Amino acid sequence: MAAGNVLPRGGVGGSADGIESSVAAALAQASAALAAAGIAGPRAEARLLLAAIIAGGAAAVTGYPERRLSAAEAAAFAALVGRRAAREPLSHILGRREFWSLDFQVSAAVLDPRPDSETLVQAVLEALPDRTRPWRLLDLGTGSGCLLLSLLSELPRAHGLGIDASPEALSLAGANALALGLGPRADFRRLDWNEPGWTAGLIPPADIVIANPPYIPSGEIAALAPEVARFEPRAALDGGGDGLDAYRRLAPALAGLVAAGGFVAFEVGAGQAAAVAAILAASARCLSVPEVRADLAGIARCLLWRRPGEDRRD
Repeated sequence: MAAGNVLPRGGVGGSADGIESSVAAALAQASAALAAAGIAGPRAEARLLLAAIIAGGAAAVTGYPERRLSAAEAAAFAALVGRRAAREPLSHILGRREFWSLDFQVSAAVLDPRPDSETLVQAVLEALPDRTRPWRLLDLGTGSGCLLLSLLSELPRAHGLGIDASPEALSLAGANALALGLGPRADFRRLDWNEPGWTAGLIPPADIVIANPPYIPSGEIAALAPEVARFEPRAALDGGGDGLDAYRRLAPALAGLVAAGGFVAFEVGAGQAAAVAAILAASARCLSVPEVRADLAGIARCLLWRRPGEDRRD
C-alpha cells in the first residue's frame, strides 16, 4: 500500500490546520497508518521511527508524550512512516539491526540478519572444545558479517575471513568489524563462488567454515513478505529452481577449505536438511555424517559436518 493512501490528512505529526501535534498524537497517527499498511506491531515500530528523529531518542518518546513536535520533526517522522508503510524494512530505514546482542549496520545491499541464523552461531560455539584457542574461521557469503563477527566476539583469539561477491556487502561488513572492535581479527575479500576456479588456492584451510547461502527457490521469492521480496538483494535469496544451487557449488570446494579436525556449519531452509546432506555426502566425502541443529521453532536450520583428523593445536 502506498504511503499516500495511509497517512492521515495533514501528515503524521502534523494537522490539517498546521498546528504542531504532540508525541502522543503523532504516535497514534503513525500507528494507525502502519496498521493499515499491514505492519505487525505498528505502535512499537512507530516509537522506534520517532525515536530516530527527535532529540532524546527513545527516552523522549516514552517519557514526554505531551512534547510538541516541530514542523521539521513532524515532516521527518512522516517521511519515515511513509517508507515503512510502503513496506521498506524497518532495519533499512534505521540502518541497523541487532543480532547475537550486537548492533550491526545494514542496508539494502545485504540480507537482513535474522534470529533463525543465531542457531548456526550457537551450534558452532557448542561444537568447540575450547573457545580460547586461535581458531581460523571462514565465512562464505559474509553479507553484513553478522555470523563471522558474532563468532569472533565469543572467540577472543580467533581470526576470520569473510568472502562475498558484493563490494557493497564487503564494505558494510568491514565497517561492522571496526564498529564492534573486531577489525584487527577480521579480513574481507571479494570472491564469487559462481566464477570458475574461485578458490584457486586463494583461501587457506580454516578450522571452521560457515555459510548462510541463498536457499529460497526462485519461484517462491515473489510470494515472500514485501520487505523481503521487494527490498532484500535477490542474489542473497535466490537459490535456483529448487533452492539448492549454492550448496551444489560450495560442496566440491570444501575439501580444500576445511582443515583436518575442523568442521563446516551451513544454514539451510525449512525442509532442506536431507537434500543438503545428500549433496555434501556426494561431493564432500571428507566430511562426516552431519549433525542437525533446530531453531527455536523446531525447524532443522543448521547442519554441522566434521572433518576427521587431528585438530590443530596452539
